[in-house]
Amino acid sequence: MNKRILIVRTDRVGDVVMITPMIREIKKKFPDSFVATLTNPNTANILTNNPYLDEIITDDLNKESFWRVVKQLRKRYFTDGLMVYPTERAAYQMMLAGIKTRVGEGHRLYEIISGMRSVDRHNYIPLKHEADFCMDTARKIGVKTDNLNPEIYVTEDEKKEAYQFLKSFDVEDKDCKIMLHTGSLGSAPNWSENKYLVLIKEILNLQIPNLKILLTAMEMSDHFLKRVKSLKDNRITDIAGKVGNLRQFIKIISVMDLLMSNSTGPLHLADALDIKCIGINCHRPMNSVKYWGILNKRSINIEVPEEYCNKNCSADKKICHFENGISIEQVINGIKTLIN
Repeated sequence: MNKRILIVRTDRVGDVVMITPMIREIKKKFPDSFVATLTNPNTANILTNNPYLDEIITDDLNKESFWRVVKQLRKRYFTDGLMVYPTERAAYQMMLAGIKTRVGEGHRLYEIISGMRSVDRHNYIPLKHEADFCMDTARKIGVKTDNLNPEIYVTEDEKKEAYQFLKSFDVEDKDCKIMLHTGSLGSAPNWSENKYLVLIKEILNLQIPNLKILLTAMEMSDHFLKRVKSLKDNRITDIAGKVGNLRQFIKIISVMDLLMSNSTGPLHLADALDIKCIGINCHRPMNSVKYWGILNKRSINIEVPEEYCNKNCSADKKICHFENGISIEQVINGIKTLIN
């Protein structure tokens, strides 16, 4: 019997991007297998058009869908279930669906009760990339690879849709389109809006031909937007709140020339779309480049120096003085390098 493999990851955008290398490498190892994913409805948009994926199953955690998902899984007769992001809900769904080989992460009580095999991250020592930690669950069923490049697939028609959307904001194909995502919803250390405002001014001073700066963060404050508007520069376009859903956002990112952000979802989407990126990272292990850095070769990772971190942040790294750990000049130099 050919393998029928379920990959479970029901958390956030950047996290789901990290299972795309798994999907590819599993299909390459078992070309006759049936490969499906279980995600939440929003992040399922990341996996649309993936040629290595046979089905996308969703679980809306805000609704009464536990048994609906169990029934769906049972109908598909999965032989293997890989729970990359550990949740009690998914562990019991896989068990009740009769999936014989189930691999989880860690040694939680519900994993032991549900009879799940385990991949232990050993408290993240030695530290490696999140995509590599994800791949460990695939290695548990026989996959052997070091190819961790994430991938999101956008069609030419979808790119045309993105250009049509941008055209309504006077952004054209010929323009040099820089997406600046200033928010992170607390997922990683970030600059203040004051510093991002200075960065915008410095980008404008570069005199890049046909420049368009697109602002996309939903959590931009009214004060920040007023200050941006006071610049009275039509090269800045705010599209936050005007993008319909995650898939449309992915389409728009796919036609950017550059994206700059801290280590958050849009940065990882751009990475998987092979868009040039500049990512700014904290030095502490759980936010570092080694764990969450951009993987595509067209981009630049900038990390707070160890010396600065040791001098200015608390010993346990819970108090982070990220703001001044990376300079605007470093980001501007990165933009010059990538745009040229």
